[in-house]
Amino acid sequence: MAGLPLDTLIYAAGLLLTVGALAGGAWIGVAELRVRALRRSRLAGVAAGGAGGPVEKPTGALSGQVLATVRRLGQQSAVRDPAKVSVLRSRLTQAGFYAREAPVIFLGVKAAALAVATGAVILTLPMLLAHKGGSFGALGLAVGVSGAALYGPDFVLKSRKTTREREYSEGFPDLLDLLVASVEAGLSLDAAVNRVTEELERRYPNLTVHLRFLVLELRAGRARKDAWTAFADRLGIDDARALATMLRQAEDMGTSLGETLSVFSADMRSKRMLRAEEKALGLSAKLTVPLILFIFPSLLGALMLPAAARLMHVFGHGGGLPH
Repeated sequence: MAGLPLDTLIYAAGLLLTVGALAGGAWIGVAELRVRALRRSRLAGVAAGGAGGPVEKPTGALSGQVLATVRRLGQQSAVRDPAKVSVLRSRLTQAGFYAREAPVIFLGVKAAALAVATGAVILTLPMLLAHKGGSFGALGLAVGVSGAALYGPDFVLKSRKTTREREYSEGFPDLLDLLVASVEAGLSLDAAVNRVTEELERRYPNLTVHLRFLVLELRAGRARKDAWTAFADRLGIDDARALATMLRQAEDMGTSLGETLSVFSADMRSKRMLRAEEKALGLSAKLTVPLILFIFPSLLGALMLPAAARLMHVFGHGGGLPH
């Protein structure tokens, strides 16, 4: 033992502590899961009538325990910072998570990801201490796992929100066109929304979900301006907020709803055309980098390789340039 280097001793001690901690945590977790499964089976047997037949083994016990753990972690995070729960609920609704416990589960997933990342970083410590200069692979792994745990859930949420906002922006002019057609045909605004919801179900399914929420709120007796404002907040796009403001002003001033929707629909169509033209004009600038990195080297190689091969063949045989 006296002849062993200090790095080896530190490595061995860290490895033993890590293995011991993981083994102890696994043993405690398995024992807890077993006890809870036994309690659940006993409660199910009592509810079914005690001795009136064999007790069925609970299915999905492991997934249920994982979900319960995640929910517990999320509840603790929500209790520590309740001010962000309402903001987080709005973000989750815009991303397509409509469940009541969605904020709690999201916070629990973030906490569980941080715990897993902490364990992964602890496991990489022996690899970092194994070399005098450190291991760049282990360091990169630790940094990658930590970054994924810290920013992964928010990145997934933001990505889903961006994808759905793009669908909302593309489907909003069609929504307004159908609303104009329905209102001019003699339907009321509430009936027109119900009709438009049925028409847009296949083309824009995510937008249809929010329209159904709007229909339910209107049927429940909520004020029209409040329902449309909540609809705009759920979508999270400027076009929906402008529509809610326009409907509120039209209702307050008593202007014609059909003419107002027609003007707003024409404005939305022009905006969509402008967005398409902007993307088309920016395509040439976006193609510059792929052109320089991929297409130009391939073209240069296709043009120069035959000449290079010819020169190598000529000089390889000791001859000069052909006359």
